[in-house]
Amino acid sequence: MSETNASLGSGFRVLSLIPPMTQLNTPYPASAYLTGFLRAQGVDARQDDLALKLVLRLLSPEGLDALRAAALQQDEALRSASVNHFLDHYARYAHTLSATLAFLQGRDPTLAHRIAARGFLPEGPRFTALDAYDDASGDPLGWAFGALGQSDRARHLATLYLNDLADVLRDAVDPQFAFVRYGETLAASQPHFDPLAQALARPAHLIDATLEALTAQALAQHEPDLLLLSVPFPGSVYGALRIAQAARRLRPQMRIAMGGGFVNTELRELREPRVFDFVDYITLDAGERPLLSLIAHLQGQRSAQRLQRTFMRVEGEVVYQNWVEPDLPFDAVGTPTWDGLPLNDYLSLLDLLNPMHRLWSDGRWNKLTVAHGCYWKKCSFCDVGLDYISRYDAASAHVLVDRMEALIAESGQSGFHFVDEAAPPKALKAMAEEILRRDLKVSWWGNIRFEKTFTPELVDLLAQSGCIALSGGLEVASDRLLQLMQKGVSVAQVARVTRAMADAGILVHAYLMYGFPTQTVQDTVDALEYVRQLFEEGCLHSGFFHRFVCTVHSPVGLRPEDYGVTLVPLPEGRFARNDVGFIDPTGVDHDRLGEGLRRALYNYMHGVALEQDVRRWFDLPRGQCPKPRVRPGTIARWLAEA
Repeated sequence: MSETNASLGSGFRVLSLIPPMTQLNTPYPASAYLTGFLRAQGVDARQDDLALKLVLRLLSPEGLDALRAAALQQDEALRSASVNHFLDHYARYAHTLSATLAFLQGRDPTLAHRIAARGFLPEGPRFTALDAYDDASGDPLGWAFGALGQSDRARHLATLYLNDLADVLRDAVDPQFAFVRYGETLAASQPHFDPLAQALARPAHLIDATLEALTAQALAQHEPDLLLLSVPFPGSVYGALRIAQAARRLRPQMRIAMGGGFVNTELRELREPRVFDFVDYITLDAGERPLLSLIAHLQGQRSAQRLQRTFMRVEGEVVYQNWVEPDLPFDAVGTPTWDGLPLNDYLSLLDLLNPMHRLWSDGRWNKLTVAHGCYWKKCSFCDVGLDYISRYDAASAHVLVDRMEALIAESGQSGFHFVDEAAPPKALKAMAEEILRRDLKVSWWGNIRFEKTFTPELVDLLAQSGCIALSGGLEVASDRLLQLMQKGVSVAQVARVTRAMADAGILVHAYLMYGFPTQTVQDTVDALEYVRQLFEEGCLHSGFFHRFVCTVHSPVGLRPEDYGVTLVPLPEGRFARNDVGFIDPTGVDHDRLGEGLRRALYNYMHGVALEQDVRRWFDLPRGQCPKPRVRPGTIARWLAEA
């Protein structure tokens, strides 16, 4: 450790808190990355997950009592079905909740038999979704889990049970509450800070008060000099600012810094000084270099003018400081650490029955990154000019597998989720060879581009090294639009690559998109026919349709004329500026089409209706839904030719 690093660590403590809401099955990795990095620099760095702790506190016996009291204060005429069911069956919820949480945490697996038998849990409105799976046997989940599979069946039922309770929290306490996206509309593409300011100024309700109590507990335990809050999504901004608000009151001498994906995309033009009533500093892009400079500044070793990519308030105005220094090489950012996080308390949930889709919420995965940025960085819908995409820097296979071994030793878990924008095939090949050379027993999955480099030989190598699933962007499933968005793949190529993956025993998930500039109804129908055939041929196991959103940092947002659209001027505002509306001359009602796309995909993921005409999914008047131009058997023919 250098003298500079040693002086940084001298008597200075940093605490990273994960704010609500991110995910409940595994820690969001930002705090683990920064904590591991700072410790390597000699800083006394600590971390905790208030997202998980908030949910567990709300669902404790005391929290359930408080929720019942809040629900009883509601006007009976205004109570939702979820709230009424909760009040009517409160005794059963109180009797089953602790045991169900222990089951989802892996502490009491034998409870699966009672839960799966459908007599243990109170079944609220969320359980009506099971009716969609009913069959002649009278077992609505029999097709998915069979006579066995009790643990998975029980986990799905327990997840519905928790979702019922989340609905009660939403309907009885805070209409913005959700287990994943809490207060999302207060921050997402919000040009004005007023909605957040008003929500933060209201008297604390049950959820707020619980979060403030957890914040007080964390600050008392760690006594930090600097508090770090990472906000990856709009749905974590409100929770982060509530934590900051409480921290400011409880420990006024402490400094507070905020960063993360939401900041990096939506607050790049921040001019709203009221944000700094809650935090002292807001940093952009990779946090390692800005944090080293900030810690040095707070210890009197560096002036404020020599901070990197940092917003602050000076005499009532927002000032951006960006003293230019190179970012650290990705090989040098260190190994993440889970130390300090409640690894045994995370909840393995099972929202969807699809075996690939469940990976995002089921199991506690060690999260790592193969490379910083994207090696392709051409897609016209992507923020290709921003640091998290544009600055590509890969770790060597030796360093990457060293990090994997360190995390296995620390956590006892051998599963890895690589969270790259698109993991490079060359780096994955080297990593797989290093895993096999060390005879390391791991399971891993991640995101890629469905490019031709993923030959059957490479895919087999990845599978041998422990790859269980891969996701990638098929996007609009139209060769014309794929070329327009500079995706660098064709539908035929995606079919061949995904089939090779499926043949190697790797689950495949496709990110799909609709509403791209100049996309017609015919394009959408054709795309769904391609998707249907890809599922029919076993190339895809799951997918998700996203509505295209134009951002100011993407090629579409920067050069709309190249894509045949006209941008709608951004509203005036000093807070978030990212999503931008546009006028598409096609005039297609993509929202209406989107409902049909989602219904179709939900059924395809469960093996239903794959033989039916795709036009049945679209709620369009007769004559307005064209016949697919894609001939039946097109994907099968391409696969045979390959």
